Amino acid sequence: MTLMNKRLLRQGWLAALALVLAGCAASPVYERPAMDIPAAFKEATLSPEAARQWKAAQPADDLARGKWWAIFSDDTLDALQARAMQANQDLKAAAARVAQARALNRQARAELYPQVDAGFGPTRQRRSNASLGLPQEADNAPQTLWRAQLSASYEADLFGRVAASAQAALADTQQSAALYESVRLAMQADVAQTYFLIRRLDAERALYAQTVALRGQTLELVRQRYDAGDISELDLARSQTELSAARAQALSIDRQRAAAEHGLAILLGEAPSSFSLPAHPLGRVDVAIPAGLPSSLLERRPDISAAERAMAAANARVGAARAAFFPRLTITGALGYESAHLADLFEWGSRTFLLGPLAGAMLSLPIFDAGRRDAQLDQARAVYEEDVATYRQTVLGAFREVEDALSGLRILGEESSVRDDAVRSAERAAELSRIQYREGSVAYLDVIDADRAVLQQRQASVRLDGERALAAVALVRAIGGGWDLPAGRAAATAAGKTGS
Repeated sequence: MTLMNKRLLRQGWLAALALVLAGCAASPVYERPAMDIPAAFKEATLSPEAARQWKAAQPADDLARGKWWAIFSDDTLDALQARAMQANQDLKAAAARVAQARALNRQARAELYPQVDAGFGPTRQRRSNASLGLPQEADNAPQTLWRAQLSASYEADLFGRVAASAQAALADTQQSAALYESVRLAMQADVAQTYFLIRRLDAERALYAQTVALRGQTLELVRQRYDAGDISELDLARSQTELSAARAQALSIDRQRAAAEHGLAILLGEAPSSFSLPAHPLGRVDVAIPAGLPSSLLERRPDISAAERAMAAANARVGAARAAFFPRLTITGALGYESAHLADLFEWGSRTFLLGPLAGAMLSLPIFDAGRRDAQLDQARAVYEEDVATYRQTVLGAFREVEDALSGLRILGEESSVRDDAVRSAERAAELSRIQYREGSVAYLDVIDADRAVLQQRQASVRLDGERALAAVALVRAIGGGWDLPAGRAAATAAGKTGS
């Protein structure tokens, strides 16, 4: 057998061995953990249409959510959201984390390809007399060797270690992108909720302004009757107390509004001293919730997607930890010129090449490491189990948040109707008490009690309106963004409202 045939046979055996080893990939197949997902939300059972439209969700966190806050039809809120998207510092930090993850992903993927470097320069060396077979006292001058060469290195990924690391980096990048969406959604929800809080405080401030004016008029009436000798000074003191209490409560509302306005300024990326929001009392916020809403939960939650991607990354790292138990094959080589004199460096006779590592071995096999690789594999498996539990808990928490928001909106709507009746009854009672007090048929304490009842019921109604607005935003946040009705259903809904 000729030398050429022997080389071809040897190379064939090596290629076959590499193919066999490549079939032993160490990475476990990734599958999303099964969960006991309910067939419908508890609140959906109150709507037969919603129950019929429930479907198993398919992750779609990368879908554009659009301007979900447009459901409130508020131009000021639209402008605030646009400013926050441009200048919020937490959002910019999240975007920077996404850029970092993408750079790390590119680094990991680069390991899948050969690395090529170029070098040029001299090497000054004096070899020992013993290595040259010379007597100990022989003259042995140092030598200078010039080199200009290209070097290449490549790890043959026989057991998927490099590929598993690249898969983990890609999953990390996707997780970072999902976390960015989560930060953005949270920021948008915070802007909306803080804005509605300020508007609710504006409504309370307007309510107290009316109360102060009304109690001032009552004080004048009481003073007239006191001057006329119809009542004692006790009623006058009580009237003055009620007026001062209303003024103090109005100042407390001002303090709360100032703090909320400062918080909104920070969300917009601005200094509180340079930001102010004109007063705009909150009205009744009534948002129509689509009947098929529950089906979109798992599709729109970026935090669920981030938890799932963390599992995928941990699973890939288990494969990388397994691959550490198998041999690693690193192919290296160099091609270029070397010469003892710089003038002769690029002569034809100065050509040189190297195939194989400069130090160490081409094929390395771990034998003993005192359990280090076993510990690394156990750690990778434990991280994966932790991420599985975190994912399942995130899903359960998402269902709870949507249930809370749906039930909250439903109950708050019913409570608003009852509270409106209470406000009307309190106002009628206060009107009757003032008439009877002018006529002298009731004591001033009755007027005070009726006036307090009106204030309490009106304030409760205003706060209820604020809670409904916050609950609507909380529902949007719980489902991972706004909802979009299909064209047919949207037209039917509009027609139904027009006909009602």
